[in-house]
Amino acid sequence: MTQAERWMLPDGIAEILPADAKRVETLRRNLLDLYHRWGYELIIPPMVEFTDSLLIGMGRDVDLSTFRVTDQLSGRILGIRADITPQAARIDSHSFPRSGANRLCYAGQVLYTRPRAPMGPRAPIQIGAELYGVQSLQGDIEVISLMIETLHMAGIREIHLDLGHVAIFRSLAEVAGLDADQQQELIRLLQSKAVADIERWVEENLGSGDAANWLRNLPRLAGGTECLARARELLDGAPAALRDALQELQQVADAVARRYPQVALFFDLGEMRGYDYETGLVFAAYSPGHGEALANGGRYNGIGAVFGRDRAATGFSTDLVAINTLGANGKREAGAILAPAEAGDREQGDQLWQTVQQLRADGEIVIAAMPETADADSETLARCDRELCREGNGWVVKPRSQ
Repeated sequence: MTQAERWMLPDGIAEILPADAKRVETLRRNLLDLYHRWGYELIIPPMVEFTDSLLIGMGRDVDLSTFRVTDQLSGRILGIRADITPQAARIDSHSFPRSGANRLCYAGQVLYTRPRAPMGPRAPIQIGAELYGVQSLQGDIEVISLMIETLHMAGIREIHLDLGHVAIFRSLAEVAGLDADQQQELIRLLQSKAVADIERWVEENLGSGDAANWLRNLPRLAGGTECLARARELLDGAPAALRDALQELQQVADAVARRYPQVALFFDLGEMRGYDYETGLVFAAYSPGHGEALANGGRYNGIGAVFGRDRAATGFSTDLVAINTLGANGKREAGAILAPAEAGDREQGDQLWQTVQQLRADGEIVIAAMPETADADSETLARCDRELCREGNGWVVKPRSQ
């Protein structure tokens, strides 16, 4: 190993240096304050848990993304979390149960075995909110609204909201009689948006009939608000669960449009993201020029059943660092005040200390010069646009001559 290789980080693992770290941390605090004002209470789950609880109910993607290690105390397998959502569900079920609505929020680092997008991070800071115990669409509308507010607070103004519903495909697969392997194969084709391949697969596996025609039309049902009307026409006669899903999408879209008329709405009725564990409405937020979703979420009723407490659930999460970078969040930090290395006699030194502490209490950055680096510390001096100077019987802040 060369000397240079010793300090290199693994692919997809990054450190955050002071200027960016300050903005990321400021945004984290602001978002948690936002969630608090909406009634969401902060939880801080552990970084590792037994896989028996960490990997139940969230689908194959989370399973494959999770690092596993052996616990030296119990001999059992631990997982390093790749998603905080299952931890929140466990907390709602056991550590912090409530009979009615339970609003929980979190912010913490997660770790992936592989990046989820080309050149993507493997250790993002996940921040989000989960709402348990609410079955009605009001819960979905609240969570989507909070997701939009999250992106606004990050400084992202142009938002495209992508809405889908897993009950649409699920009901069509059921009426078509697709087995588990056939469903997975068709889901893969729908995710790739390969219309010709989907038509060929339907022809080979289903032939003709209503169910075949409905599945052929599914990848074409994507677009703006006109998409739902087109879906009602092309999927006429489809199962009641599908019609109910279209109605739910319409109600949620209407509510979001009233609250956030500047948000562009997009529907994708063949959306398969989260199909393994989502049970209803799914949603994702995008911004022009950024290919990956900035935030996503959905309804995942029943996840608490594996913990002995079956609960309605909906929530969203986002990558704190990504939205901070895209939104250029935060104002330029004010310059610091340089305090002198030497104060003169003890009385002046005590007075200087009291002045420095008062300035810090008032929110100012005050950096004390060190005697051995006072003239050579160019990085520190560059941060300071003011300095403390002795004037009369006290200390005053004056502009620093560069």
